[in-house]
Amino acid sequence: MDSEKRTALVLGATGGVGGAIAGALLARGWAVRGLARDLEAARRNGPAGVQWVGGDAMSRADVSRGAEGVSVIVHAVNPPGYKDWDRLVLPMIDNTIAAARAVGARIALPGTVYNFDPAQTPVLSEASPQNPKSVKGRIRAELEARLERAAPEGESLIVRAGDFFGPGARSSWFAQAMVAPGKPVRRIVNVARGGGHSWAYLPDLAQTFALLLERPENLRPFERVQFEGVYDASGKVMIAAVEGQVGRKLPVWRFPWWAMHLLAPFGGFAREAADIAAVWRHPMRMDNTRLVELLGQEPRTPLDTAMRQTLVAMGCLEDGPAPIGEPTMTLPL
Repeated sequence: MDSEKRTALVLGATGGVGGAIAGALLARGWAVRGLARDLEAARRNGPAGVQWVGGDAMSRADVSRGAEGVSVIVHAVNPPGYKDWDRLVLPMIDNTIAAARAVGARIALPGTVYNFDPAQTPVLSEASPQNPKSVKGRIRAELEARLERAAPEGESLIVRAGDFFGPGARSSWFAQAMVAPGKPVRRIVNVARGGGHSWAYLPDLAQTFALLLERPENLRPFERVQFEGVYDASGKVMIAAVEGQVGRKLPVWRFPWWAMHLLAPFGGFAREAADIAAVWRHPMRMDNTRLVELLGQEPRTPLDTAMRQTLVAMGCLEDGPAPIGEPTMTLPL
């Protein structure tokens, strides 16, 4: 890609996924803009090197103004506090589509597994039918459908991944349920009800976005790829990785899914959790064939290194030598 055209607008650059993608683009020489309602907080907490523009993703005029002169718009924004999905998610993507059309930019979207029925789709590929069973899944499926319908007039890239872990992945099941941030790991909460869950190490996923966006000539107008990441076939791989860095076996508690279903009628986190509980009950693996076809190999940090960096960033582990003992599992490229 021509270096003069390597400018991206990242919506959601103060969040975990958007911030990681912004950082990966900056590290590879891109100019990156971020749209923020609170500029002072964004400058204080967002990635260093981002040019911040005041605005709101719910304002079409703000998004269009921020997108002037860019070749890529990264749509990694979610409703504040993950509330009001039914009212806010689709208008935000419509604003991004309008801005991208106006400037001829490609849209890059982090995709989710909620678009699928996990009981019927154990392996996700670019051709897998989207038949979501959850409210959030139906909204995400419509979001992607709008990108696909816009493809004749604009280009889009969706990189689908499992649940996040890694530095900066604050709003994640790993950081909010499995391990408690800010203190030594005393126990692990096992969210999975069995084996077969997919995880994405955030720096690897962000690097994948950057590498793909630097190869626009190889991408289809509407490109949908799967990021395989860490596939926990047994349901014990991530637990073993944490224990490997702590240096001892830890008590493992079951996540109280029964309570989520019981409390779901009252709204809040319990309702959101119960809505997507099926993705933790059934195995779902990402088929990254198309991704490997485009890049040659998927960026893959060895799991022991990735887990150590994650726990250090969460304040759960001192940044020192790895514990002596049996090495944790590492995954080949």
